[in-house]
Amino acid sequence: MYNLSTVVRHAVIAAAVFCGLSTPVSAQLTIPITTAHNALVLHADATGRLNTLYFGEKLTDTSDYSRLAISRRDGADILSSAYTPAGSTSLAEPAIAVTHTDGNKSLDLRYVSHTTTSENANVSTTAILLKDPVYALEVTLYYKVYANDDVIEQWSRIDNKEKGPVTLDKYASANLCLKADRYWLRQYHGDWAKEMQPEESQLTHGIKTIDTKLGARADLFEPSVFMVSLDKPAGEDEGSVLYGSVEWSGNFRVDLEVDPNDDLRIIAGINNYASPYVLKPGQQLTTPAFLYTFSARGKGEASRNLHRWARDYKIPNGRGDRLTLLNNWESTYFNFNEDTLRGLIKDAKKLGVNLFLLDDGWFGNDYPRNDDHAGLGDWQENRKKLPNGLIALVKEAQQDGVKFGIWVEPEMVNPKSDLYFRHPDWVVKQPGREEHYYRNQLVLDLANPAVQDFVYGIVDSLFIKNPGLAYIKWDCNAVIYNAYSAYLKKDQSQFYVDYVRGLYHVLDRLRAKYPAIPMMLCSGGGGRVDYGALKYFTEYWPSDNTDPLERIFIQWEYSYFYPAIASANHVTNWGKQPLKFKIDVAMMGKLGFDIPVAKLSPADLAFCQNALKLYGEIRSVIWQGDQYRLSDPHIADMASMLFVDSARSSAVLFNYLANNRYGAGNKAPIRLKGLDPAKHYRVQEVDRYPGSRSGRENNGVYSGDFLMKIGLDPQINSSRTSVVIRLTAE
Repeated sequence: MYNLSTVVRHAVIAAAVFCGLSTPVSAQLTIPITTAHNALVLHADATGRLNTLYFGEKLTDTSDYSRLAISRRDGADILSSAYTPAGSTSLAEPAIAVTHTDGNKSLDLRYVSHTTTSENANVSTTAILLKDPVYALEVTLYYKVYANDDVIEQWSRIDNKEKGPVTLDKYASANLCLKADRYWLRQYHGDWAKEMQPEESQLTHGIKTIDTKLGARADLFEPSVFMVSLDKPAGEDEGSVLYGSVEWSGNFRVDLEVDPNDDLRIIAGINNYASPYVLKPGQQLTTPAFLYTFSARGKGEASRNLHRWARDYKIPNGRGDRLTLLNNWESTYFNFNEDTLRGLIKDAKKLGVNLFLLDDGWFGNDYPRNDDHAGLGDWQENRKKLPNGLIALVKEAQQDGVKFGIWVEPEMVNPKSDLYFRHPDWVVKQPGREEHYYRNQLVLDLANPAVQDFVYGIVDSLFIKNPGLAYIKWDCNAVIYNAYSAYLKKDQSQFYVDYVRGLYHVLDRLRAKYPAIPMMLCSGGGGRVDYGALKYFTEYWPSDNTDPLERIFIQWEYSYFYPAIASANHVTNWGKQPLKFKIDVAMMGKLGFDIPVAKLSPADLAFCQNALKLYGEIRSVIWQGDQYRLSDPHIADMASMLFVDSARSSAVLFNYLANNRYGAGNKAPIRLKGLDPAKHYRVQEVDRYPGSRSGRENNGVYSGDFLMKIGLDPQINSSRTSVVIRLTAE
């Protein structure tokens, strides 16, 4: 077997099977890339062409990879290429297309060598070097394996070793090949306040493309996350399913093609729309990672794979703590002053949260930020609202025993701002064309290093001038219209790529200097939720739609791909549901409040305070536990979500009425999952509003076996719309 725990460079002579092919070849190199349960097996034939041999569950006897039969129908082998080049013998949609220095557009990539290096017992990276035998162009394919998590990150590096410039017309991160009788795609669409709307359909022959061309706030209409089920739509606990996502915060593209061999080819990476990328001699381009996990045991296992991986390897402080907070936005919007904020800081203390977050509206003098038409770009405290500056509020918060956080949107500019008039060349806009605004603003040109320094300086100076500042909410509310960079001049086709690379450069610098500061990723809601950005942010804002009923559905779909610790959920005045319902929904992640605390009744205030105390006791199970979706609100009257800690000694079950029609509610007990069948669990309904009655079955001791086979009745109905149950092993 190919050993992933050592550095290797080897070749094996064997017979094998391509994805969709049959007839033996005499000499070949087989490269298995394996996780705990799965295998991606690549094969270089006698001519050096690299193809996908197998993708799926790992074989028990790994020597059996050499027994797979090869079918070589004329032209069929080129469809299973591990990284399909354009312009030579390939007839399929390419992963890479180039224009050489001499104008030739052909590319033929042949295997040269491969190495595998280990970071630790769980993480290793295989690098496979491919070269064109005619042109001095090299491509290295990278496969980073997180073995115990069954997760792979795949990307490519393209090196120009020609004597002149080479244009990359397409430069995908990954090119997978799957084999099944049928394929079912679950994808997502949306808009502001309507994030993560699911659609599932059977893929037919031809190419289905999921993409965005928005530049910034790229996930507004369609995120890059998706699922592909093999043979039939996967359930929570059964069926084979691949989860995929491009780790990129700009234009992405995913092509899913059922080819003439009935194989599914997936090509994913940066969208090459309006983006031919020129490499000068000696330059290279490294693409973002395409992330995927495969499960033969349903969607639930695939989710838990990603959650565990994200907490351990991607999200900052993924195994650490988070801050509960009170945000001022829905209490004040833009209308506040220093005295107002001092009162809200005291409200945060009274409520019992860890932090007070000051949202939009605190900056701008010549063009004060009193609404969303002016001020963006002028990041000085508004002297009228804050005569003593932010530092006075930071100190006030410290004296009251809470931390202080701040909202910024540093990538953006209003035409009504000093920055716009001082640096019109920093603004993304077409010369000679009418400006077109999104939310009354334009985007700054992060392809320009001077703009990168400016954006970095905005955040850096906030920390320098305000020691004790403890939190950043980073927003991004606009898409890119009239894309043009004054800095790039004639290299406009590189703008969309260089914008995101510039953003990441800024975030790299900030994280290097402030590694422990929690930061929320916001983009007018979920317009920029991807693992490329979440490398820098401790949490994301799923949606500006905080109606708790809508949030059940939005958070449900995000939960397939992102762990609860990363989901910022706030209790607000949106929705007509009771306060308890709102808090219960927000507890399924990182809890926050955005309500006028001073207007709460004494009973409601006491309930919030007690809920925060309870949350402090159960949050580690929610943030770090295994997540099980038990009752799907898309098909049932109720939503039911369970979190179980790794020792299977503690669990929290959330239940909500998701259908308000007459007689709606749970019709049968909810069977739990992930418990220890041999343990006995004390079951207790918690987060009850004072005066409410507990369900008759929701207190007592039950075996894990009983709870998983018979179940528990949360008694959800029109008079009990949300029920939280805590389970503790005795």
